[in-house]
Amino acid sequence: MNKHESKIDQLITELCPDGVEYRPLGEIGEFVRGSGLQKTDFTESGVGCIHYGQIYTYYKLFTHNTKSYVSSELATVLKKVQKGNLVIACTSENIEDVCKAVVWLGEKEIVTGGHSTIFKHNQNPLYVAYFFQSREFFDQKKKYAKGTKVIEISAKDLAKIKIPTPPLEIQDEIVKILNKFTELEAELEAELEARQKQYEYYLEKEVNNNSWPETVLLDMLTQSITDGPHETPSFVDQGIPFISAEAVYDGKVHLNSKRGFITKEYDDICAKKYKPQKDDVYMVKSGSTTGKVAIVDIDDDFNIWSPIAAMRVNKLNNPRFLYHLLKSKTVQDQVKKNMSKGSQPNLGMRALEKFVVHVPSLEKQNSIAHLLDKFDALVTDISIGLPAELNARRQQYEYYRNKLLTFKEYVG
Repeated sequence: MNKHESKIDQLITELCPDGVEYRPLGEIGEFVRGSGLQKTDFTESGVGCIHYGQIYTYYKLFTHNTKSYVSSELATVLKKVQKGNLVIACTSENIEDVCKAVVWLGEKEIVTGGHSTIFKHNQNPLYVAYFFQSREFFDQKKKYAKGTKVIEISAKDLAKIKIPTPPLEIQDEIVKILNKFTELEAELEAELEARQKQYEYYLEKEVNNNSWPETVLLDMLTQSITDGPHETPSFVDQGIPFISAEAVYDGKVHLNSKRGFITKEYDDICAKKYKPQKDDVYMVKSGSTTGKVAIVDIDDDFNIWSPIAAMRVNKLNNPRFLYHLLKSKTVQDQVKKNMSKGSQPNLGMRALEKFVVHVPSLEKQNSIAHLLDKFDALVTDISIGLPAELNARRQQYEYYRNKLLTFKEYVG
């Protein structure tokens, strides 16, 4: 990046040797608050629209196309978005995500609605969008965030946030540098997604065979599915790691994400009900990650809390086959069907035991598990390289983004 950085330094020396002016966003543009758009308003075709929730879940930094549409009749009363405008999600469940923005770069005018704010301005739109991702912007927006369960920043307060406004030539060069990082990140994400889809393809192909004997999950196990204590333990400074649902991800148990430590005496009490062993298989049965699966691949001493359902296969079954089977669409569809639909989803262990599955011989399970482990490793094992490289690139991008968007401030 040195070549581009040198050009930026040269442009700054030529165009703003005394520093860059920091101006309130309200001085370089206009904020327009949206209203009146619900997901139920979506149509198969019509006028393109961006719903605020999609800014969090679907869009990246910019887009030329919309995921959704509304009727032309509804579009007439919604707020309009022109090319180069930012669409900002001004409400969120957390301070980190609030004011996430997407730049509209399509030629046609689109619309947006409630919980969105449009920013119409005269700067390089991608430069402004990158600024919205910067540490400088984050530190300022925190001052204006209101609410507890729902965080909101008003258009009036957004207008007070100051942005460095170097000449457009400098903004263009900064965007060129940061675009290279985001393009590379997109390539790595696409590769990671391709590997994930490859694993999912072989997963469904290998574990879904109706010609195998039909049974229920309980018949694969040495004992009934169990969990940890339902009361909240008293944590201590040192002792035995105690985990809950947040420690179950990437198909493994992560003790660094433990809730805390419990005493040996309390662990002995828990062990009367259940004590973890290597090759036990877990499924989260309570909370937002209900259905997530992991296999114990460590020998460390630890114990579990009640949101985790623990399974131990009998001698006729391979634990890693069960691990992959639980991740399959066949089982996950049964999870969705049987879990409660309240604000805190819950899956009963007795219901889980009755899930219908088709299970081959142990020899066939061993073969399938070996194959799927290879594909699984390509996605989840950071030693393979892609996730680690992606993380490194993101860190590098964040470093340059914050560095390139920080200037000596002009004081006139």
